[in-house]
Amino acid sequence: MSPPIVVHPCAPTGGRAVTINGDIAGLAHDDRDLIEFLRRAGIYDAEHCLDDPHWIEWRGGRAHLYEAA
Repeated sequence: MSPPIVVHPCAPTGGRAVTINGDIAGLAHDDRDLIEFLRRAGIYDAEHCLDDPHWIEWRGGRAHLYEAA
């Protein structure tokens, strides 16, 4: 089963799209943005799941990096 949260590859101008259960949550420019999207989705312990592969799949780049290459 896939994780419910996907952090997509960096956009050419920076930032990474975030989807939660297939719905677009927004464009994160740092972990604070990602945590806020998760909080709005009802995940209040978000900072503790950022590195949990059962919760989040980081695609197309290293976790926690949001700048375009």
